[in-house]
Amino acid sequence: MANKGTKKKKCFIIAPIGEEGSDTRNRSDKVLKHIIRPAVKECNYEPIRADKIAEPGIITSQVIQRLLNDDLVIADLTEKNPNVYYELAVRHAVNKPFVQIIEEGESISFDIAGMRTISVNHHDLDSADNCKQELIKQIHFVEKDMSKVDTPISVAIDLESLRKSKNPLEKSTTKIISMLQDIRSEIGEISSVSRHSRFSSSTFEELTLNLARLSSVLDLPKDEKMSREQLDRAQHSLYRITRTLEMFMMESDFPPDMIRHFLRRIRRNKPGLRII
Repeated sequence: MANKGTKKKKCFIIAPIGEEGSDTRNRSDKVLKHIIRPAVKECNYEPIRADKIAEPGIITSQVIQRLLNDDLVIADLTEKNPNVYYELAVRHAVNKPFVQIIEEGESISFDIAGMRTISVNHHDLDSADNCKQELIKQIHFVEKDMSKVDTPISVAIDLESLRKSKNPLEKSTTKIISMLQDIRSEIGEISSVSRHSRFSSSTFEELTLNLARLSSVLDLPKDEKMSREQLDRAQHSLYRITRTLEMFMMESDFPPDMIRHFLRRIRRNKPGLRII
């Protein structure tokens, strides 16, 4: 619980608003009232939603200033609202604390499909409470260390730095990270194209295991470089992930052209990278 004497920090909420009386506004108001506001106040933040300082659909300089300066941003990605995604990108660029939520059952645009996003069914009281508790956990996590939160922008900046390195291991690391980005994007696209398909339990377990292995290898302290042994392990995990997704697409009767596109995109960084 927050100390009563502590000055409240600022939390800016970006969400699809909609017109007064619309289903979008009704949902957004309920999520704000019963989930977001109690969670952020528990963490000593004073919340304000974007429509309180701007007309729906209009991005003002005040909105941009809050995205740049507020202590925390909560982004509701429900309905794929373009303003929300634009504003979230601004927050990603400054690399300050943010948490993403989305209505249960909705897909996330593939550019950020690999990022942690909390799902909620606002019609379900248990789901709403779980979302609130998860919000509190995520707020504490991002407050503690934003360096552990990767966004497409932060990864691109790190990759550019590695590309300029003359160290062969760092260049190989760059290719692995680039391929992992492409894999995450492809997973998002595969999910949106084939919602009726489901990973078998064994396929899902293998994919999860190898993604975890690869993430553990790449999750190095900021100043530590990848060793040759770590590079070999990363290459092996990357190969297994690629093969698992390829097999899933074949078993799910994806069109051959889509499978070829997937393989070309994933392997475009392969030159100079030894895949086991």
